[in-house]
Amino acid sequence: MAQAVTRRAGVREWSGLGLLALPTMLLGLDVTVLYLVLPSMAAELNPTAAETLWIMDAYGFFIAGFLITMGTLGDRIGRRRLLTIGVAAFAAVSVLAAFAPNAGLLILARALLGIAGATLMPSTLSLISNMFTDVRQRAVAIGVWATMFALGMAAGPVMGGALVDRFWWGAAFLVAVPVALIVLAGARALLPEYAAPGEGRLDLTSVVLSLAAILPVVYAVKTFAAHEADALTLLLVLLGAAAGIAFVRRQLRLASPLLDMTLFTDRAFSSALAVLLIGLVGVGGTMYLVTQFLQLVEGLSPAVAGLWMGPPALAMFAAAVGAPIAARRIRPGTVMAATLGLSLIGYALLATAGADSAVSVVVGFAFVYLGLGAVAALGTDIVVGAAPAAKSGSAAAMSETVQELGIAVGVALLGSLTTAVYRSQVQAPSEVTSEIAGHVSDSLGSAMTVSDRISPDTIRGAQEAFITGLNVASLSAGAAIAAATVLCLLMLRHIRPIGETQP
Repeated sequence: MAQAVTRRAGVREWSGLGLLALPTMLLGLDVTVLYLVLPSMAAELNPTAAETLWIMDAYGFFIAGFLITMGTLGDRIGRRRLLTIGVAAFAAVSVLAAFAPNAGLLILARALLGIAGATLMPSTLSLISNMFTDVRQRAVAIGVWATMFALGMAAGPVMGGALVDRFWWGAAFLVAVPVALIVLAGARALLPEYAAPGEGRLDLTSVVLSLAAILPVVYAVKTFAAHEADALTLLLVLLGAAAGIAFVRRQLRLASPLLDMTLFTDRAFSSALAVLLIGLVGVGGTMYLVTQFLQLVEGLSPAVAGLWMGPPALAMFAAAVGAPIAARRIRPGTVMAATLGLSLIGYALLATAGADSAVSVVVGFAFVYLGLGAVAALGTDIVVGAAPAAKSGSAAAMSETVQELGIAVGVALLGSLTTAVYRSQVQAPSEVTSEIAGHVSDSLGSAMTVSDRISPDTIRGAQEAFITGLNVASLSAGAAIAAATVLCLLMLRHIRPIGETQP
């Protein structure tokens, strides 16, 4: 573990954390804000189905691809400098997105937002590691940081709907402008600058290899999530794997690598990343299914469904802030295992949910989010704390990359499993046309698009088939979380309570 410095943070540092919370929440907001904006935007820009998919996915796609590069770039040129450059670019591109005259330009803007967002995520986290050198305070600060991103995701649909109702679809993007102005105004006064001494130039070949390793895999996962897996999907996975192997070999040879592979020799670093990956797979897939349940089974509007997601967000907030405090007396691995164990209650509730079970589903997801809050806070703190100060930006980027991949893989795996169960359970009526029967047999969302042309019994049957898929997916996710619980107990048990000297 990196050696801890005991200097306590003061008013400036805590004020700086409040400043960093703004772009962190903004990043989460941009992940989900289009859920309610999409219908209004589609009516004006008239995108094709493929263009609509890219409008939704380009942002997260490019964030995942550029995180490692931007994390290391911040270590070299200065973390505050990269943050200010990134937040200014994010605001400028947000204006471009807000006034995009066609779908093609909006896709470009969303891609550029992803690249700009990739500068913000590791910059905010690595700056926190510079500002909060007392390990106990750093753990709480990282808990707040993790919670603000989740709160942004939870607020996205609600804020997007409110802005569209009052203004127009582009107003949802303009939220970034005042946030950027506040950050730019306060950065020099509240945030320290840090650049790693003695680092060489950024290796462009490593940058290309990292993009070639991550982008094809993320694209393949998203394609698989849309249930369109084919030979191209497999080829992309193989290309990504080959580029990943070449990337690792190059990093081991370079004196100043883009990603220091020796970090993975630290048991705490590698195990915490594994727990973060498994935890985000469960949460990402479950969130996707729960939001569908609330809207397609319970019939809630997107705005109301977003409000129902409020209690889970509060549960995550409590865990993210409370877990670091509990870890001052209890070993972090034990705290993470305990909260993951509690989240199994949530997966059990989701695995046994039925029709008219909105309360049970929301309570179950609150338990799931409870586990995520502790894992996101303590797991991220372990990852960043295991790296030397000069590599904290790179470590932060690795943590974020794993979490982005976890969400994408969770949606793909649990979404595909739910769809497979749905298709095996649903019965398309024989008296309708083959086109309508195809909609019913494809997915619940597709069935609801022709709900005015099928009987209520058919709709109920489709909803029950989806619920069965949700039950099976939740049971599978719960098994993975149980494995992560054991991993915490076995591989993180050597980490002493926060603030105690490590042997």
